[in-house]
Amino acid sequence: MANYQLKSRRPIADAFRRTARPAVALCLALNIHPDVISYSSILASAAGGLCFFKSAQYPWLLILGPLFCYLRLFLNMLDGMVALAAGKASARGEIINDLPDRISDILIFTAVAQSNLCAPALGYLAAIFAILTAYVGLLGQAAGAGRQFAGIMSKPWRMVALNIGAWLTFLLLHTQSHSDRLGPATILDWTCILIIAGCIQTVTVRLRKIITTLNCKDQADKTREID
Repeated sequence: MANYQLKSRRPIADAFRRTARPAVALCLALNIHPDVISYSSILASAAGGLCFFKSAQYPWLLILGPLFCYLRLFLNMLDGMVALAAGKASARGEIINDLPDRISDILIFTAVAQSNLCAPALGYLAAIFAILTAYVGLLGQAAGAGRQFAGIMSKPWRMVALNIGAWLTFLLLHTQSHSDRLGPATILDWTCILIIAGCIQTVTVRLRKIITTLNCKDQADKTREID
C-alpha cells in the first residue's frame, strides 16, 4: 500500500538509520519482504536467548548473547525502513512489526531467568514489565493519544542494560574471585532490578502523557461544542 501512512514510528536518530541504508538497498534488490525481516528478529532473539540460557556452562556466551540482541534491534529498525522504501507499509504490517518484538522480549528475558546467573523471579518480572511497557505505549495509540515512546527503559535501553550486565558478569567470572555476585545479588539480578525499575518509570511517564493528551482532547471537544 504505497499511500499508507504509518500510525506511529519509533524516533530513531538519523545516524542509526544511515547504518541500515545499505541493508535496505540490498533487501529491495533481493525483493525481501519486510515481514520476513520482522520474523527474522525473533530468530535473532531466540539465538540471544539460547546464549543466555547456556551462559552458566559457557560464560563466553555472555559476550555473544547481547550481540544477537542488538541484531534484533537492527532488524526491528530495518523492517519498517524496507516497508516504507518498497511501498509495502500497511496496517497489517504494523501488527507484524510489533508482535515479534513482544515475542523477542519474552525469549530473551525468560532465558536470562533460567540462566542460573539470575534469580528466576527477577528474570520473569523483567519479561512481564517489558511487555507491560510496550502495552502502555500501544494503549495510547488505541485510545487516540498516539503511540508513546517516552521513558528511560524503552526497548533499546533494555537491551543496552542487559548488554552491560552480561559483559560485567563475564568480566567478574574471569577475575581472581570467579564470582558474579555484587553484594547480596548477582550482576544479572541487579540488571533485572534496574530494568524493572526503569520500566515502572517508563509506564508511569507514558500513562501520564496519554491521560494529559486525552484530557486536552476532551477540553478541545467541549470548547468546540460551546462554540
